[in-house]
Amino acid sequence: MKRAYVLALASTMILLAAIPAAAQPVISARSGVVSYGEGAVYVGNQTWQPSSSQFDAIKENTVVRTEAGRVEVLLVPGSFLRLGENSSFRLLTNRLIDTRLELLSGSAVLEVDQVTKDDNVTVVSGQAVVQFPKAGLYRMDSEPAQIKVFKGAAMVQMGDRNIEVPSAKMLGLSGETAALEKFDTENTDSLDNWSHRRGDLVASANVSAANYARSTSTSLLGNTWAWNPYFGMYTYLPMSGQMFSPYGGWFWSPYTVPYAYYNPPVIITRGTGSGLTGSGLVGIHAPGRAPGLATSSGSTAAISSPTRSASTGSPSMGHVGGAHR
Repeated sequence: MKRAYVLALASTMILLAAIPAAAQPVISARSGVVSYGEGAVYVGNQTWQPSSSQFDAIKENTVVRTEAGRVEVLLVPGSFLRLGENSSFRLLTNRLIDTRLELLSGSAVLEVDQVTKDDNVTVVSGQAVVQFPKAGLYRMDSEPAQIKVFKGAAMVQMGDRNIEVPSAKMLGLSGETAALEKFDTENTDSLDNWSHRRGDLVASANVSAANYARSTSTSLLGNTWAWNPYFGMYTYLPMSGQMFSPYGGWFWSPYTVPYAYYNPPVIITRGTGSGLTGSGLVGIHAPGRAPGLATSSGSTAAISSPTRSASTGSPSMGHVGGAHR
């Protein structure tokens, strides 16, 4: 486990070393880096200020809070915490192998794009301790204390009870008698919608970041955060394979990103049906198209592929509710 941590640190440093100096802000090798914020955001007793050259690493036992604002925090590679307005959390530990935080007030969304055996994220809320063994999308509130699982599955410990919360279920976190309930995944609010927009942007930034790493022959020894100087933001870069985010965007590795730019040849097939010339046009199709295709905006669109396996070594995540916009 210690070796995996060292490899993850090394891969992050290697990737940052390959980026032009003008776009090389410092990022901590530990969890808890403020990557984006809007409005009134505070880290400890300091007002957070956006910067294109420096990103704030949150120290252990520091409280991050918002007033009329929102903030996005990078946890372990592939996991984002997005805090809503008038909300706060305390970062208890910031190690990659053991990231723990406590939701103190308000609401937060966790986007978990990938889970590995060497990473662990735990959230304390109310009387519960919550972990996220599967990639997915999770909403947590403090008043009342509860968790909603839009996609994936959460494990909740309350007293001597261990409860699995599957997709489209919610659980109260304030008492040991709480029971699982269904909820409408289409019923979202401004925090959910903002998180969706941020998730789409992060996935869009992955394409050129992965392509840059590929073109510079950057070797990754683990999943990592990658700085995209074109977008002016960090994105998630898996070491290998490709995967869906919970919002439907693609995350490509440097080895698979060429598929995002691949445009296969068009094949026209003709039949012998009746027509003016005796042969009719049967169909136009592009065989073997990659499962993701870059659009003009830099985002990726999912396209089915009859020639490639759906298994990539990473979980495939679908859209989570059309209302997340």
